[in-house]
Amino acid sequence: MRVMHARVAQVVDLSPVLRRIVFNGPALVGYPTSGVGDEYVRVLFPLDGEDRPPLPGVDGDDLDYGSVDGDRMRTYTIRDVDADRGLVTIDFVVHEGGLAAAWARGAAVGDVIGLNTPKPLYDPPEGLQWQVLVADNAGLPAALRIVELTAPHVATRLVLEIADEAHRVPVPDHPRLETTWVLGGNGHAPSCIDEIVRGLPRPEGTGYTWVAGETKALRGARRHLRRELGLPATAYKALGYWTADAERWRERFAALDEGTRAELEGMWAQDRDPEAIADDYEDRLTALGL
Repeated sequence: MRVMHARVAQVVDLSPVLRRIVFNGPALVGYPTSGVGDEYVRVLFPLDGEDRPPLPGVDGDDLDYGSVDGDRMRTYTIRDVDADRGLVTIDFVVHEGGLAAAWARGAAVGDVIGLNTPKPLYDPPEGLQWQVLVADNAGLPAALRIVELTAPHVATRLVLEIADEAHRVPVPDHPRLETTWVLGGNGHAPSCIDEIVRGLPRPEGTGYTWVAGETKALRGARRHLRRELGLPATAYKALGYWTADAERWRERFAALDEGTRAELEGMWAQDRDPEAIADDYEDRLTALGL
């Protein structure tokens, strides 16, 4: 794990809601990408009056979160890495409100952020024959990178939920790719991700279902994959990339009594199957109206 400053080298609008920002800098030369399509980093943003954010320390294979202000940190997936040239690309969803979106809307060449080295999330089983990738606009960059890095023989079904036809972006070429665009979700309408995942066929052979989108919208999809279909954790990944009305959600979480918050946070310290912990955690949040 390393943490470093990175400078904005290029800003390109891919759609009315998706802005590509390419970063460079001496510390990015040899950037150690995992080579996995969905790999995430912590991005640290400057606050008012700063030209660059202070960098946190490192604790083993992770950041020392006690040395960083969590209010300045957000999680993003890498869209592309050119380690030889020291370039790292991140696609930002731009919208009103929120620290990261506000920074991305105003980003200009020369601006500086902090980021760490990435950790992978996409983890298909050996001998993969087919995959289903479902994402809203926040998960779209990772989904497209997964397609780019997928072996030619793997049959891939890609379903992308966007709020408007104008939000479409080019999809990478792949010899066995089938792409479907769906209108909905993304904070503008109810999400169809649960319905999409439940309605998709499951071919024979070794497969993998990867779903990324709004946290609450994914709960039903994950419940279907894990509990109703009974799939092992090696056969799916359901990732909450963002939370609708996140500021309000954080306020409501902070307003929970100390015992309830300790109970929720303590779940992740248990020596149990992480997916079983996630089951209990999501059920508890749902019961609390979160």
